[in-house]
Amino acid sequence: MGFFKRLFRGDHTKIQDRQITDQSQEPQQASSSKLSINVEYILQALNQTNDLKVRVLKKGNAALLYLESLADQEKVQAKIFAPLELGHVDNISDIPNSKQTLNLEEAIVSLLSGHALYMEDGSSKVSMFDVTLVFNRSTEEPANEKVVRGSHDGFVENLMININLVRKRIEHRSLTIKYYKLGKKTNTSVALMYMDGITDPTIVEEVDKRMKSISADMIHSPGYVEEFIEDQSSSPFPQMLNTERPDRVVANLMEGRVAIMAEGSPTTLIAPSTFFMFYQAPDDYNMRWFTGTFVRLIRLFSFIIAIGLPAFYIAVVSFHFEVIPDELIIPVKASINEIAYPPIIEALVMVIIIELIREAGIRLPQPIGQTIGIVGGLVIGDAVVRAGLVSNLMVIVVALTAIASFVVPSNELSTTLRLLTFPLIFLAGSLGFVGIMFGMMFILIHLTRLESFGVPYFAPVAPLSFVDLKDTFVRLPLYMMRKRPKDAHAISPVAMGPSREWKESEQSKQTGSKEIKSESTTKSNSNTNSSSQSD
Repeated sequence: MGFFKRLFRGDHTKIQDRQITDQSQEPQQASSSKLSINVEYILQALNQTNDLKVRVLKKGNAALLYLESLADQEKVQAKIFAPLELGHVDNISDIPNSKQTLNLEEAIVSLLSGHALYMEDGSSKVSMFDVTLVFNRSTEEPANEKVVRGSHDGFVENLMININLVRKRIEHRSLTIKYYKLGKKTNTSVALMYMDGITDPTIVEEVDKRMKSISADMIHSPGYVEEFIEDQSSSPFPQMLNTERPDRVVANLMEGRVAIMAEGSPTTLIAPSTFFMFYQAPDDYNMRWFTGTFVRLIRLFSFIIAIGLPAFYIAVVSFHFEVIPDELIIPVKASINEIAYPPIIEALVMVIIIELIREAGIRLPQPIGQTIGIVGGLVIGDAVVRAGLVSNLMVIVVALTAIASFVVPSNELSTTLRLLTFPLIFLAGSLGFVGIMFGMMFILIHLTRLESFGVPYFAPVAPLSFVDLKDTFVRLPLYMMRKRPKDAHAISPVAMGPSREWKESEQSKQTGSKEIKSESTTKSNSNTNSSSQSD
């Protein structure tokens, strides 16, 4: 046996362990055969941190190093001490799931990720064991993406669990994952997911190029990654869809898009994204198609209300009083005459108050936040009207605007809509309807010029694609969506084959039975006529 070991020891065709980190970018520091030198180097590299534990073994001839803040003591006992003490193995390298390295810098990186290091005097090999202490919460439904029908689990802060949730739904070899280590100091694990054979390789290469170009000390969450790789950071519109729902990620992967996950965050980025993707919700596909169409039209109409209703009110009251019906002129005039400020000041005061109440409700604990919302909506609203600071109509307008902004399934786009309310208010207060039209035209032009990884942001409206409109303003039945959206640039455009052939066969059977019945009826009628003639 020893002969075969020596024979294959230098065989370079053996299968090697695959590492997440890119070893070529790590600094090299060869380990010494003296245990004291290796331990001293690691202590100096970690600045003599107090949570680094060094346990001396074999009467000082071996040492085990681990960070007690990252390592699980039970795993250390079960994976390392128990096999050695009970005599299950003669050599530390015989313990399962152990990895060896001759690079102390690589050993330090693994130590900082929750591994334990075992070193012996007289040997330059460093053995690494995964003993990471993991705290995970349950996969609950995301609080900001709740649905009535459908899946009720969501991503968590563990990258491997999130990938598991996706792989459970896509049990196919085409699902491909690429790992990255981003952040020079944080070394955050980031995963890029796509469907090989469906996703356009050009998009994958572009995302990969942008991810590798990130040079920052800290990458904490996908929000950091988004700002580094998005096309236009100056645009108020989000160019990557954020979600915490596995079913939503799976649906977009199957359309030919890519997903980006990061360790420590439940949020997943989806690219390339379009404007209409932010108005699609999983509920649309779990209900009847005409009900989903009705709900989606309401969401799209809320976009106009959220950004334009306060501006429309200010323009009407300040410049275009003639558009108000005759029956409402007197009540509107009566409510405005008691206010000492112009309508634009009213709108700004009310919008800012709504934003303050919303931000306070988010930052405070949940029971107190609900109380703040009730107090702000009822007490403050009634008080400002009674004090003559704001008219009744302005309170109604701002309340409808806030409700319309919350209808959007995406929190990022909802924030964008509330932000766009302010420039339209100033334009309406200075130019009336003309200012609103200029503002809307500017937003429309910006949406048509914006891109997400080379994909038009306002597709399929600009450029117009009638085929993709079946899942934009309306949601037609699923069996009619045989092709994937063109804006995803999928290299396999066909998503399904004919799925309702049974309907055609039933119709052909019914047609055939009707023809048989008509032939039998004709024959019986002819027999009756011939018998009557013989009589």
